[in-house]
Amino acid sequence: MGKVTGFQEFNRELPAKTPVAERVKNYNEFVGLYSDEKLNQQSARCMNCGIPFCHSGCPLGNVIPEFNDAVYRKNWDEAYQILSSTNNFPEFTGRICPAPCESACVLGINKPAVAIEEIEKHIIEIAYSKNMVKPVAPLIKTGKKVAVIGSGPAGLAAAAQLSKAGHSVTVFERDDRPGGLLRYGIPDFKLEKWVIDRRIQIMEEDGIEFKCNAEVGKNIPADEVLRNHHAVVLAGGSTIPRNLPIPGREFKGVYFAMDFLKQQNKRVGSIAVEGEDILTTDKDVVVIGGGDTGSDCVGTSNRQGARSVKQFEVMVQPPEQRTPHMPWPTYPMVLKTTSSHEEGVERFWGINTKEFLGDADGNLRALKVTDVSWEIDVMGRPIKFNEVEGSEREIPCQRVFLAMGFVNPQFEGTLQQLGVELDERKNVKAKEGVYRTNVGKVFAAGDMRRGQSLVVWAISEGREAARKVDEFLMGHSNLESKDAVNQFEQVFY
Repeated sequence: MGKVTGFQEFNRELPAKTPVAERVKNYNEFVGLYSDEKLNQQSARCMNCGIPFCHSGCPLGNVIPEFNDAVYRKNWDEAYQILSSTNNFPEFTGRICPAPCESACVLGINKPAVAIEEIEKHIIEIAYSKNMVKPVAPLIKTGKKVAVIGSGPAGLAAAAQLSKAGHSVTVFERDDRPGGLLRYGIPDFKLEKWVIDRRIQIMEEDGIEFKCNAEVGKNIPADEVLRNHHAVVLAGGSTIPRNLPIPGREFKGVYFAMDFLKQQNKRVGSIAVEGEDILTTDKDVVVIGGGDTGSDCVGTSNRQGARSVKQFEVMVQPPEQRTPHMPWPTYPMVLKTTSSHEEGVERFWGINTKEFLGDADGNLRALKVTDVSWEIDVMGRPIKFNEVEGSEREIPCQRVFLAMGFVNPQFEGTLQQLGVELDERKNVKAKEGVYRTNVGKVFAAGDMRRGQSLVVWAISEGREAARKVDEFLMGHSNLESKDAVNQFEQVFY
């Protein structure tokens, strides 16, 4: 344990951010780093609990108290080895994960939780600076070839693990560069793309081949991929956005959030943008959807110079603290104020959009909305809403971004040609713990299998699916298993 009294001596502190007035002028990351002293203090706050609930709070099963102790002792090699044993990409999760581990931190019962996410980011950045992050694939290969379809976090994790097991891995990506949602869904001010490129270079040095502009099921036949590989991992994500099919949906100015974000990411990366420009400069913007994607639209709109930005959520405003219905160590559905919200937005809760209104030229000019009241069940969950009488009104706007989540993966193309079965939610049917589809040597992982979720869950899915592929190909697997980590915890603690 780093310091027995650390949690009593030091308060939670996060690195400083660039002031709002400065950071909205560009698309650079704006969260700084700890000084050596602050990093040491923050790691000292970890209590090395008898039962570390943070382990189970993390979908990857990260061994958190142990790497905190190594950070406190400034043993960077040990800290990196512990962290990388369960997490292939701490540089991603350390920037964009909502940190469910911190919600399960025992210190969080009556004090602010340990800053686990920031410590994780510091470990990997120090590891890169000290040249610790190196290829890990064995020199002797198994002779087995595996195709990974999709290069988002699930696909990258599966590819990294399968390469580590000695298989020859080819990753197929339909976009022009690898990264999936990381590349074209997450704004640069949250995740600069050199962070992805740095990791891709390591993976290429490991022997992993990336084929971009390669959409399996379109310009590459799915049966060809199946025929030329001993196993296939489907990791294409949940890409079909939830629509809002109300009157006026056809007006120019109503867009899916991901179309807007992807286009801006391409501009920042000096990549040619196809189709019409989606810009918010001098426009009144409404973002429909209260999640992280909606928040990303807020931050991007402010950087483009929007005249005003509003964010709508049909649900009730969450409480600011845990309620009896969301006890520790569960992940609390409390009010979340992101860095994008800090930069300027007017947030509306309990508001329902009924119609898009346009002008004579077919351009969006306003929304027709009503306030709603919710009926709440005994567990504090909203179950049904009713419109508030007399609350109908128009809200002027020229740009609306639909950020209401994703419903399922794209069926046409890869899935259709392979003939994989879908579950009742139209995700790929592959049982958790098995990850194998109805097609003999085809496996599935990530959002394509479990539905829209967190980046940390995508990495976990990719790792677990890779282990099952390795067992399928070799009869056994030496790859790390989250179950093995949990078994270790039960015995050790």
